[in-house]
Amino acid sequence: MAKPEDAIQTMINSLKEKTGRTLDEWRKVVQKSGLEKHGQIVTMLKKEHGLTHGYANQIALQVLKSEPAAAGKGKKADGDPVAEQYAGAKEALRPIYDKLAAAVSKFGSDVELSPKKAYVSLRRNKQFGIIQPSTATRVDVGLNLKGKPAEGRLEPSGSFNAMVSHRVRVESPKEVDKELLGWLREAYEQA
Repeated sequence: MAKPEDAIQTMINSLKEKTGRTLDEWRKVVQKSGLEKHGQIVTMLKKEHGLTHGYANQIALQVLKSEPAAAGKGKKADGDPVAEQYAGAKEALRPIYDKLAAAVSKFGSDVELSPKKAYVSLRRNKQFGIIQPSTATRVDVGLNLKGKPAEGRLEPSGSFNAMVSHRVRVESPKEVDKELLGWLREAYEQA
């Protein structure tokens, strides 16, 4: 199975072919825009340059990761909201997120990974799931699955998050398996 870093690198390597510009060329576009927030950069790249969300999101992440904090209005050096979620005690959970994000991004060009303060919203026409580092040892995957009974690993969301119907607790990248990805795909197809 390919590593998430490999999928990201493949996407970066294919930028010129798929979007007409290299990462360095896109970096200059972003710098010229003067935008500094992830969401603003993604929106600009999609609206003004016609990029899919996947490419716009990856460009924004790469550009913000490389920008020094000294441009600095007190921001963290990488400016990546996902990096902030997986900082400190939750750092060991980042491979779980990376594996989930890489898998979900392959569902279709209409998949949108939208970082919030505490989680990443998975969207299509509407939100179909979330990825949230809930504790220092666990990532919770929230799913919107209409009419699906909760059983086994697929729990009712309960007090976890009112915006999803189900939750799956994930403590290692190995648990991002065929079963979990099947539920994610089902939620994606319902959205």
